[in-house]
Amino acid sequence: MNVRPATLDDLPALLEFEQGIITAERPYNPLLKPDPITYYDIGEMIEADDAEVMVVEIDSELVASGYAKTKRSRHYTSPDWHAFLGFMFVKEAFRGRGLNRILLDALLDWSRKRGLTEVRLTVYPGNEPAIRAYEKAGFSPYLTEMRLGLNE
Repeated sequence: MNVRPATLDDLPALLEFEQGIITAERPYNPLLKPDPITYYDIGEMIEADDAEVMVVEIDSELVASGYAKTKRSRHYTSPDWHAFLGFMFVKEAFRGRGLNRILLDALLDWSRKRGLTEVRLTVYPGNEPAIRAYEKAGFSPYLTEMRLGLNE
């Protein structure tokens, strides 16, 4: 197993991972537009100085991904900057092997090396497996965003 920063050569597999994330999240978000949609500019994140896209490779196959990005915190909260995690994906055949935790550890290390002291991420409230995984890694709920559709 190899955990490493993504390269632009990884982009085809990473674009497939992104679609896997969107498919998995559709049941939790009725506001997602019909396919095709994208969440990220993965190539831009790979090349950015303020972000790191990490991948897990097993036998020359990309099987998992995630990113950390430096983000400014709300002006009324501390610290001023935090790491935001996203693009967390593990191929179905490789789930249950602790790869998400390995990615988290690599992204947390990246964040620490940049002097960041806070890490945040978002997860849908109904996505219990993801919530359990993040709580197991030490995350706790921070803020709940709510919505009301006036045309529903």
